[in-house]
Amino acid sequence: MVFPQHRISPEAYLRSELLADIKHQLIDGKPHRMPDVSSNHNLIAGNIACELKQQLKGTPCRTLISDMKLRVADDFFYPDVMVVCNEDNVDPYYKIAPTIIIEVLSKTTRKFDQTAKRLRCQNIPSLQEYVLIEQDKGEIQLFSRAHNWQSFYYYLGDRISFASLGISIAVEDIYERVDNEDVLSFLQQKQQEALQSAS
Repeated sequence: MVFPQHRISPEAYLRSELLADIKHQLIDGKPHRMPDVSSNHNLIAGNIACELKQQLKGTPCRTLISDMKLRVADDFFYPDVMVVCNEDNVDPYYKIAPTIIIEVLSKTTRKFDQTAKRLRCQNIPSLQEYVLIEQDKGEIQLFSRAHNWQSFYYYLGDRISFASLGISIAVEDIYERVDNEDVLSFLQQKQQEALQSAS
């Protein structure tokens, strides 16, 4: 299945995406192939999705991963992780009312995720927090509607608080088994501290 290069309608995109071998996002009417992801990217998305799913068990909130589309006006994205707490059954193939959107940054998507995509998503009435996670260093940026979309930074050793859900997650758990210099340095420091306290 090959997407046309000209602008297409949301309806044409949805029909084509069902038949496509490779996922595409629809931005300003034009389909864009989803980029490949690294193992670090995959691990981070999986780690935070698992933590969220575990802590939200028994609540109305559902944790959805990157195969589920998000519709924002006539644009369609594949967020790495979404949490949806409201009834959102408009269509089985996309959501329109997430509470939280989480993106793992990569070189090819960083600029768009941090700027144009974030600003479009902030117009979603239900959205409370928009989260950007670095994969090459231990840094997480959270934008909060409750604070007029001010951003807050979290690092290894911190706990990131999701006020809209009433939960928090250790940044260390989000980066579990991720291979980057910050994680390696953090684990070495923890090991040294454990040895010192044991001696």
